[in-house]
Amino acid sequence: MPENILILTGALLIEAVIGYPPGLFRAIRHPVVWFGALIGWLDRRLNLETQSFAQRRAMGVLALLILLLVVLFPAAALQLALLPLGWGGLAVLAVLAATLPAQRSLHQHVQAVAEGLEERGLEGGRAAVSMIVGRNPESLDEAGVVRAATESLAENFSDGVVAPAVWCALGGLPGIVFYKAVNTADSMVGHRSARHAAFGWASARLDDLVNLPASRLAAFWIWLAAALLPGADAGGAWRAVWRDARHHRSPNAGWPEAAMAGALRLRLAGPRVYGETRVEDGWMGDGRAEATPADLRRALALYQLACRLQLLALAWLSAFLLK
Repeated sequence: MPENILILTGALLIEAVIGYPPGLFRAIRHPVVWFGALIGWLDRRLNLETQSFAQRRAMGVLALLILLLVVLFPAAALQLALLPLGWGGLAVLAVLAATLPAQRSLHQHVQAVAEGLEERGLEGGRAAVSMIVGRNPESLDEAGVVRAATESLAENFSDGVVAPAVWCALGGLPGIVFYKAVNTADSMVGHRSARHAAFGWASARLDDLVNLPASRLAAFWIWLAAALLPGADAGGAWRAVWRDARHHRSPNAGWPEAAMAGALRLRLAGPRVYGETRVEDGWMGDGRAEATPADLRRALALYQLACRLQLLALAWLSAFLLK
């Protein structure tokens, strides 16, 4: 629907300029926090250790369906009520949708890692990166901190920026709410722990599916940004995506991570430590593994340009639709 493109363009512009105001967060928290509270409640009530593996998987499917029904009904009702109001209704929908992408906050969190390394050394970098990655920060040297932050930037560009945009374009406010609910469920229960291997199966599989188009599009935006950013390697990004992305343990994360690695002439991903567990994974890119804080600054510049290119494309499309 053309209205969805207009809502999305307005939402991304609003979020890029003001983000999610801290005062609003203190007052009412954030929609993702609301989703998380519901997911946590469903996990406690439905995911019982006395159940069999099959029963816990079935309860996970039920929990996901309940989550989606609860969050989609008000979003759909709002869109149906506001669209007939014309520009005023579109503006309200754009403001509501602007609460869900993470362009600004992602940049702030990764920039904090660069600042931590530059101002307080390795311990400052470890403290900052522990806020955005699940791996054990004590196992990371400076290069490891930079790689972890760069990987998080690339993956979350796909999950936190491009995917919400894709689903908002497809479904407006209900579309972006649907995506964020699925993504939040996956982040909370969609991992292979003893408690969630069965219960989180549906959330993990659906998250993989809904992120398929965005991960490829995110790699495209990073490649295009690399073609325009002085010092970046667009050819390296292209080669890394087609050579390495399929070797990542995630069906989606490898695309933006490989593009970022190739563009910056780095090696990303590879074996990593989460808690006490070592995870084997394929390397993305064939450049340097010894990444520096300067590389993280270059990654942030590439990310900013990729976000702007996406917004510019949507602005052009919106202008075309308004003719």
